[in-house]
Amino acid sequence: MEKTPKFGPAAQTPQQRSYVLAQMQAVFPALKTKATAYTRHLLDRYVAGELSWADVRRALDTEAGPAAVR
Repeated sequence: MEKTPKFGPAAQTPQQRSYVLAQMQAVFPALKTKATAYTRHLLDRYVAGELSWADVRRALDTEAGPAAVR
């Protein structure tokens, strides 16, 4: 498999991205417990390799508006 800079070196496969996501959810539980259906959809697309993490954040920040950006 060819490595892509779209994902970090530890997140090249769906299994690796799933692990990275689980680690982020452990650090930021709201990422899992307060996730909307839209957020879960974006996270699923991240794990599948359709979106980078930057794409996910951009979509979430755009949806929430400037007040949600911290």
